[in-house]
Amino acid sequence: MGRYVIRRLLQMVPVFIGTTFLIFVMVYALGDPVAAMFGDRAPDPATAAQIRHELYLDHSLPAQYVHYMGQIFSGNFGKSANGQPVTQIMGTAFPVTLRLTLVAFAIEAVVGIGLGLVAGLKRGRFADSGVLAFTLLVVSVPTFVTGYLLQYFVGVKWGLANPSVADGAPIGDLIMPAVVLAGVSLAYVARLTRTSVAENSRADYIRTAVAKGLPRRRVVTVHLLRNSLIPVVTFLGTDIGGLMAGAVVTERIFNIHGVGYQLYQGIFRNNPPTVVGFVTILVLIFLVANLLVDLLYAVLDPRIRYA
Repeated sequence: MGRYVIRRLLQMVPVFIGTTFLIFVMVYALGDPVAAMFGDRAPDPATAAQIRHELYLDHSLPAQYVHYMGQIFSGNFGKSANGQPVTQIMGTAFPVTLRLTLVAFAIEAVVGIGLGLVAGLKRGRFADSGVLAFTLLVVSVPTFVTGYLLQYFVGVKWGLANPSVADGAPIGDLIMPAVVLAGVSLAYVARLTRTSVAENSRADYIRTAVAKGLPRRRVVTVHLLRNSLIPVVTFLGTDIGGLMAGAVVTERIFNIHGVGYQLYQGIFRNNPPTVVGFVTILVLIFLVANLLVDLLYAVLDPRIRYA
């Protein structure tokens, strides 16, 4: 297992370099960040040249990338257009989005696996058809439509929750945005669990467990569900980063000043240091989540062994 972890960590290095370099080139090729600082006013050529020199923009893109990565490893993500350090913005944005992601992830995992398990065990019956119809409806409706509908009916008309998240993002205010954020992923988890449970329920080891007289609860939880969760865990692990990166629409609807809000502001105001810095952290989250998923395989299925 130790050799496998080291090999996976080494594989993450070129992936991280390639992904961040591609993002860096795409973001800095969108426009001139110095011109964006001055808005509609044309900057003085000497002032613009001095700013470009201070920001290392008077070098080639590969040289800029090497310089930027050197700064990142020293903990310096640069400054935004208003002069505020990007690390300071991250310190306020990431905790908010992390809380939202954890609540959404819990809803997605518990409800999605629960619905999928019921549908898989009741394959071909009314419960199965109901879960399939519900998940198809959730996948078909865009996130911004679901968000505005819940915000209006649950928050405004019925008054069951705050229509927008208060400062500090308390957990109680994050439940409704988390439901919106987790909606589509929840549907995929339910369908994936349903398919996996239905397939494994016909396996020989399940017939053997039933023939040995094991209680149904033990057969379902220990044998059937444990082996059926391998593809589900794969999706859930990769979806952690997707939830954090995909919170742009949800955070805009519910006025949450998290990662999605800051990414939107950085793109809208042509602020490359903010965009690249936030996306770099998201790439690291994706890579770590994938590594943890691979390590969980051996826990779920003892047959899996890494050389």
